[in-house]
Amino acid sequence: MRTDPDTLTDLERAARFLYLQRTAFGGKVSGKNFGVSPDRPARFNLTQLEPMLESPHERLAGVVIECLDWRAFLRRYDRPETLFYCDPPYWGCETDYGRGVFAREDFAELAETLRSLRGRFVLSINDVPEIRELFA
Repeated sequence: MRTDPDTLTDLERAARFLYLQRTAFGGKVSGKNFGVSPDRPARFNLTQLEPMLESPHERLAGVVIECLDWRAFLRRYDRPETLFYCDPPYWGCETDYGRGVFAREDFAELAETLRSLRGRFVLSINDVPEIRELFA
């Protein structure tokens, strides 16, 4: 986990990602480890790496993956025929995606931005009074 992904090849990064996702709880790779159990096999088997990578490789062929701030992403791809899936951190869990990635104040900005989209969206968010008020 401490290895800088920029120092790895594409294949090494993919293997690292799968390992961390399979052995961590909810994709969170710090704090708790839920990948080991005495009554079942390991969730990551190195001998199965090739078939594990083959399926996403085929599924993602021709897909463009962007690494943009959510604001820039929505601006770039907003069209009447676009459907966005928005998954910000939950209210009260703003640092779950990393420090400085999404702040409490960003919820209001996101709500306003979503109201003005030409396309449509699905929003995955927790159900708390503050969210109901902001996204009403």
